[in-house]
Order: sequence, then structure tokens, then C-alpha cells
Amino acid sequence: MNTVKVLLVDDHQLVRSGIRRILDDAPDVEVIGEAGSGEEALRQARSEQPDVVLMDVSMPGIGGLEATRKLLRTSPELKIIALTIYMEEPYPSRLLEAGASGYLTKGCDVEEILRAIRAVARGERYIGADIARQMAQEGFTRQGANCFDRLSQREVQVMLMITQGYKTQEISDTLCLSPKTVSTYRYRLYEKLGVETDVELTHLAIRHGMIDQLQ
Repeated sequence: MNTVKVLLVDDHQLVRSGIRRILDDAPDVEVIGEAGSGEEALRQARSEQPDVVLMDVSMPGIGGLEATRKLLRTSPELKIIALTIYMEEPYPSRLLEAGASGYLTKGCDVEEILRAIRAVARGERYIGADIARQMAQEGFTRQGANCFDRLSQREVQVMLMITQGYKTQEISDTLCLSPKTVSTYRYRLYEKLGVETDVELTHLAIRHGMIDQLQ
């Protein structure tokens, strides 16, 4: 029986510990590392060479979406399962478009996590039952139902970092963009979303469930 090597990525130690205890009981799954941020996940994946990454979506820094894109750019054979509290669009679509092999909510049961790991390790895609129902109800290709649907992946990344309070230079350094390009993205976001300040942008993101009430 081949053992699936798993890397856990979540900024909450308690969440990682709980998932690790679950996976440690499975004879065909081995947790080979843990990471508390997207940046750390990139380093761990390079050194530990996992088969599957369980990736939290909302984390400080580059976050799960950008970490997924960067990991798959260098290791296209890697299987990534998004494990998150978010089941509403645009999160599932954006992660799957970025190349994630699976999408689960943190409310799923133990057996579903194991089914997802085994499925993606076989080269299959796995969407949690609750996510599949939600996507079916909303329509995978909704048009205009959410103002954030009009944003590119890069615009979403910049928006999330702005709402987390990152300064222009910090966003520039993290996403490898020039400060001028970051400023261009900021004002493009303002124009697309009809806001004038970072505070208005943050409140809009909260109302649409893009971020927690405040981080």
C-alpha cells in the first residue's frame, strides 16, 4: 500500500493539530510537515516533497490562492486541496481555476477528508458535497451576482492584502510587483468596486464575505 505524504497548511496551530491527529490514524496517510503561512508552505513543499497539500485559503501574507498558484507553477504534479470555512463563490471557482485538485470546508467529517486525499492522490478531482450543492445552486459561471467576480486573480490577491492592512511596499515585496503597479491595482479596484478608500474597500469585502468581520 502506497503512503500519501501530506503537508498541512493553516495559520492556526490548533486546526493543524486537530487535522494531524485525524490523519495520523490512517495507515495510508503520513503528515510530513506543517506550515502556518503561504510563504512557509512554499519552503516546506520544496524541502519535504509532499504528494498532497491541505491548504487553508485565508491566511496572512500571500494566502492560500497565491500559494496554490506558486506551488503548482514549480511542481505541477502536486495535488492541493483547499480546506476552508468559505463555501460561497468566488472562492471555490478561483481555487479550482488556480489548479487546486480539491475543495473542502472545515465542517466536513473525518472520512471526507481522507476520501479527498486518496482521490486527489489517484489523480481525481474532489469537491466536497456541501460545496458541490452550493455551486449547483449558484451556478458555476454566475455573471454579475457578486461584484468581486469581475476581479482578476491578481486583483483579488491585492485586495485581500489591502484589507489585511498591508502597506504598498509590503504588497510589492510579497507579490513581486513594483510599488507603482500595486498602486495601479489599488485604484483599479476602487474603480471596479465603486469605492474611494481602503476602509470602504474593507467594508465591502466584509459585506460580501470575502474576509472575516475583522482580522
